[in-house]
Amino acid sequence: MNLNKAMIIGNLTRDPETRNLSSGQTVASFSVATNRRWKDKQTGENKDASEFHNIVAWGKLADICNQYLKKGSKVYLEGRLQTRSWDDQSGTKKYRTEIVAENMIMLDRAGSVPQTNTASQPKPSEEPKEEEISVEDIPF
Repeated sequence: MNLNKAMIIGNLTRDPETRNLSSGQTVASFSVATNRRWKDKQTGENKDASEFHNIVAWGKLADICNQYLKKGSKVYLEGRLQTRSWDDQSGTKKYRTEIVAENMIMLDRAGSVPQTNTASQPKPSEEPKEEEISVEDIPF
């Protein structure tokens, strides 16, 4: 039995970049940073380290990522690891390992991520309106 599964929780380091392939398929790519904190056993001081993960999403998930995710968004991503290789212009072999996203959960509360379009944000004096949801609106 084999298993290729990656699960991360982190923050987007840039807005998703989306493109449409000639086949009509949509692909989104972005990067997510994860942080780790530990205490050094010898010195007793707290240490931090960050990892940066390349993410690729396809199809409907790519559209959703493009529509709702922005730089700074906190997300849970689940997918598989994939390494691509190519030769650059000088003939050197290059490699890129990425997570091909299969599931994404947005972890930010609505409105908590800075928006790039500030004109559409409510003024601090305005109270956001809550919508009433009926049982018939729930999809399951």
